[in-house]
Amino acid sequence: MALFHEADLSGKHFLVTGGAGFIGSHIVEYLLRHSAGKVRVLDNLMTGNVANVDLFRSYANYEFMEGDIRNADVCGRACEGITHISHQAALGSVPRSVKDPITSNEVNVGGFVNMITAAKNRGVQAFVYASSSSVYGDEPNLPKTEDRTGNLLSPYAVTKMTNELYAGVFHRLYGLNVAGLRYFNVFGSRQDPNGPYAAVIPLFVTGILGRTPVYINGDGEQTRDFTYVENAVQANIRAMLATDPAAFGQAYNVAVGANYTVNFLYRSIGEILGIDHPPTYREPRAGDIRDSLADVSKATRLLGYVPTQQFLDGLRLTVEYFRSIQ
Repeated sequence: MALFHEADLSGKHFLVTGGAGFIGSHIVEYLLRHSAGKVRVLDNLMTGNVANVDLFRSYANYEFMEGDIRNADVCGRACEGITHISHQAALGSVPRSVKDPITSNEVNVGGFVNMITAAKNRGVQAFVYASSSSVYGDEPNLPKTEDRTGNLLSPYAVTKMTNELYAGVFHRLYGLNVAGLRYFNVFGSRQDPNGPYAAVIPLFVTGILGRTPVYINGDGEQTRDFTYVENAVQANIRAMLATDPAAFGQAYNVAVGANYTVNFLYRSIGEILGIDHPPTYREPRAGDIRDSLADVSKATRLLGYVPTQQFLDGLRLTVEYFRSIQ
């Protein structure tokens, strides 16, 4: 993985909420490999993976705290002695939120308010949080720019937009250094291929490898700005360590700036694996957007973010990872 910071991290102490999860565990790994003073993970292991936590137990500067962000006291304790926060803990998945909007709201909004309040009360230097490209809703223009959003299409999108609204208030009212990262279809190793809300790329890879039925929602011509996880790590590191005051109080697109159809994605995975396994098409999924493409120039300008992994390069790495663990 490329180097995304210049400052000495040994005197900085990081909290990664949701650090046992897919994106969070990659952020934790980066910080530990680059000798951060302390790296604490807060995770309730609802969707996080114990195996990801086990990866870090040999590091003396690593701490694991099992707890739920819906508990304000837990959030306060997690922030003790912390200088920088990467808040990744959330209930992801548009379909999950459509089925159960109450729990998505309790975790993604209530938990967020608990965490950002704890960060403010403990004098944390920077609070960076995961937002989502779902906040663009039905806004039709491509590429997506941060200042144009449309009608939201799912409860999940509402929770992430609410996070951005709260973050803006905490920045303006309390002077908290906050930055939101609007992830665009992040993928990579450690992404869970199991369960009813698994992401599309691990589902495709494991389905093709196992020659089990693989489903594409709709006609497969919907487009996404698929973003390899290393790029999401870069955005988190650069945002947490930003020194320009103008970088805070902002939301940023985190993507590559190129989009591909789901059909192209499926064909590419089959070609990498050398397996011809036709998919099954079914009805479109409620709450999904049709097309997605990001303008990342704002993140480049204010954070120095430049994607290091393009889609096909990241896809090859991801496919090989899932092939290796089969």
